[in-house]
Amino acid sequence: MSSDQKPHKVFALPFEEKAATIVRRFTPGEQVIFTVFFAILAISVFGLLWSVNARLSVEVPTQGGSYAEGVIGAPHLINPIFAVSDSDKDLSALIYSGLLRAKSGGGFENDLAEGYTVSDDELIYTFKLKDDLYWHDGMPISADDVVFTVNIAKSDHQNNILKNPKSAEWEGITIEKTTDREVRFTLSHPYAKFLVNATLGILPKHIWGNIDPTQFAFSIYNAQPIGSGPYKIKSVKHGKKGSEDIVEYYDLSPFKKFALGEPFIKDVRIHFYPNAEQLLYGFTHGKIGGMTTASSELAAETATREDGIHAVRTSALPITFGVFFNQNQSSVLADKNVRKALNVSIDRETVIKNVLNGYATAIDSPVPPGATGYRDMAPSTLSMEEKIEKAKTILEDAGWVYNETSGIREKKVKGDVQTLTFSISTSNVPQLENTADILKTTWGKLGASVEIKIFEIGDLKENVIRPRKYDSLLFGNFIEQSSDLFSFWHSSKRLDPGQNIALYTNITVDKLLEGTRSIANRDEQIEKYEAFEDEIRKDIPAVFIYSPDFMYLVPKKIQGMTLEQITVPSERFLDIYQWYIETNKIWKIFSPSETY
Repeated sequence: MSSDQKPHKVFALPFEEKAATIVRRFTPGEQVIFTVFFAILAISVFGLLWSVNARLSVEVPTQGGSYAEGVIGAPHLINPIFAVSDSDKDLSALIYSGLLRAKSGGGFENDLAEGYTVSDDELIYTFKLKDDLYWHDGMPISADDVVFTVNIAKSDHQNNILKNPKSAEWEGITIEKTTDREVRFTLSHPYAKFLVNATLGILPKHIWGNIDPTQFAFSIYNAQPIGSGPYKIKSVKHGKKGSEDIVEYYDLSPFKKFALGEPFIKDVRIHFYPNAEQLLYGFTHGKIGGMTTASSELAAETATREDGIHAVRTSALPITFGVFFNQNQSSVLADKNVRKALNVSIDRETVIKNVLNGYATAIDSPVPPGATGYRDMAPSTLSMEEKIEKAKTILEDAGWVYNETSGIREKKVKGDVQTLTFSISTSNVPQLENTADILKTTWGKLGASVEIKIFEIGDLKENVIRPRKYDSLLFGNFIEQSSDLFSFWHSSKRLDPGQNIALYTNITVDKLLEGTRSIANRDEQIEKYEAFEDEIRKDIPAVFIYSPDFMYLVPKKIQGMTLEQITVPSERFLDIYQWYIETNKIWKIFSPSETY
């Protein structure tokens, strides 16, 4: 190109030269005005485009970020069948996956299974596996792995070293492989909770099938497991405590071929602490960002902290705390009017506020929040003083006369004078001790003399609960997802090792509970559980007070977490593959979902 040739413009605005000529003819003042107006126009156009982009865009999760959590106790059996400790169960939940996966809000979703069918008589369940399923080591998953795992869960192999806590759940159930991608379960009788069994984490046969079952306890794969869950082990950090080797933490990375999609959080670290004090130290000093806690005080403090870094996520646990009456030992508590008065006088909200800082749900039945058949407790319209007066009236109408000298009510029974005296046995857990103190004070206002007996938890279970040596027991019934209320209220479970700690006997209740086990239809189950509740309310074998909250302290930066309903702490990880920290903005039309 010669020096006198003008460069060729690839792009030019219409009338650009004419506009430039006009601008050059402006006076200096007109040029300033034009420049100002042009700048305003440019800013307005940019703002309009930004606004349109913002309206058409949506934030979506993307891979990235890190999260560190602390738990108490080091893992020893990271195995979905044999896991016992919380740390074992936590890591098993992260590393393994089952045919189905429980959902935080209730119900189930397909995990390794593509789907399943149920026979009309509800005795045969057929599961089909998804295509292209793999273990963390790259080996393919097949129906052989499922059959192998279930057969291990069904048997204890006469193994005295490892106790199999799952075997009872598989009694009367057989499994067979029908194709490489399909298995069939056959039940000896309808079992309403069978789908819970299908959430059992599957073991890789190509690894565990080469190990003698009597040697399962010593396998390295209990510490370095190979699963198919959302996260796989990246590394393990070991340390020393004196001369003892300890595990400090596990580093986990997302499994790209996880059946429900690659998780978003890039790095997950699980720290292990020997006790609650050191766990709290790690949390307050920033070594970990998340932890579960039994301390409602810590949860309340975290919720009101001004730094805004952490949030308290809660979910009502399926535990019913109450006072269970042993009418066989205490003739006073065998009087239904006494039990009725004790129940009427309790101010559950005061207990929850003063003892649990509000982190609990008031209950008046044995069915915990979130369980089938649960009904919210009707709000009381009575003040505390009115509750006390109503309870006093019940006692007086039943012949319990207040003794002005002793301050204790008395009643003549077959020529003898019976005093309104009984004891409450409970463990040395501060929350239960404080609850017992409130009950003693409240019931003292009625004219009852209440003795509180405090035991170490092991002593309480072994020497008080098992032989049923108590007037009343302040305790909690833990209703696991795979369990039901049969174990706690059927008359066949009155004596040890049964869990019917109220020693309750009611033929109608027995039949209702037996029915709930064999009915899969949810509406029919609810009907039976509600009838069961009505019987319990009529007989008052216990006074139900609260279901505590599961309290989870996590960084606010973690999004996508749902914690609607869990039965055990490890279920906080049910939807961890949907948690995210990092996001990208894309136009809505390119987003797979507009809600995260």
